[in-house]
Amino acid sequence: MESLVRGFIHYLGVERGLADNTLASYRLDLSQYRDFTRAQGLDPVGENGRRAVMAYLLKLKRDGRAPATISRHLAALKSFYRFLLNEQLIGVDPTANLESPRLTQRLPRVLTAAEVEVLLAQPRMGKPGGLRDKAMLELLYATGMRVTELVSLDVEHVNLDHAYVRCFGKGARERIVPVGSLAAHYVAEYLARGRTKLTRGKSTPALFVNQQGHRLTRQGFWKIIKKYARQGKIEKVITPHTLRHSFATHLLENGADLRSVQELLGHADISTTQIYTHLTRARLKEVYDQAHPRA
Repeated sequence: MESLVRGFIHYLGVERGLADNTLASYRLDLSQYRDFTRAQGLDPVGENGRRAVMAYLLKLKRDGRAPATISRHLAALKSFYRFLLNEQLIGVDPTANLESPRLTQRLPRVLTAAEVEVLLAQPRMGKPGGLRDKAMLELLYATGMRVTELVSLDVEHVNLDHAYVRCFGKGARERIVPVGSLAAHYVAEYLARGRTKLTRGKSTPALFVNQQGHRLTRQGFWKIIKKYARQGKIEKVITPHTLRHSFATHLLENGADLRSVQELLGHADISTTQIYTHLTRARLKEVYDQAHPRA
């Protein structure tokens, strides 16, 4: 089992180009499954593989795991066994025809346009760190990038003359995203007056760096945006993707078509983008209730 999991993870990383965080998630889920089957004396790749899978899913349910968690574990098992079947390492897929638990769709939290303005106004641009933070927040809201994509940017990925940025999403898929004039202005300000002071002469391709001159991490960005949310007295819960969700919702509210928003976000499947149409419909209902005299 151990060598099979290693082969599967290698396949996901090399042939499918999945991100390190995704590989780590697969590795953890499959190691938990391996430990369970070992403790129960079950053979996960033998003739009774179906029994092993069902026993594991039942354990997760008895442990009180959320449907989303069970669904994620099942998805990992499905991918793993499909790989083994394609490699002819097993004759039958024990996860065939197994359905994931029904999930309640949770709408992403978004900021209003006014709240975004408050958030973006918080960084003090008199210091290099403030210039960096202003550039990051403006760029994130202007492009809808994932935070991982933002902190992975190199200087060469940003073309301010033609107002676009090259970013690399899930599966290392590259896409070109336009950058608004305000965001381009603040990125230029950061490059001219902030980045060199933060790098302190160190050579790094990273666009956004921390106080030590190293590439800023996702966790570092999360701390920064939460600080500015508190500073701006924004009461909504802020996550690393809050500006991405707000970007998509505001575009749709202002007339952008769904396919364009899908391209900008880098979603492989338009059904992922459709979640934001629920938000805009909810907003329309709210406006109706507030404005119509007989609502």
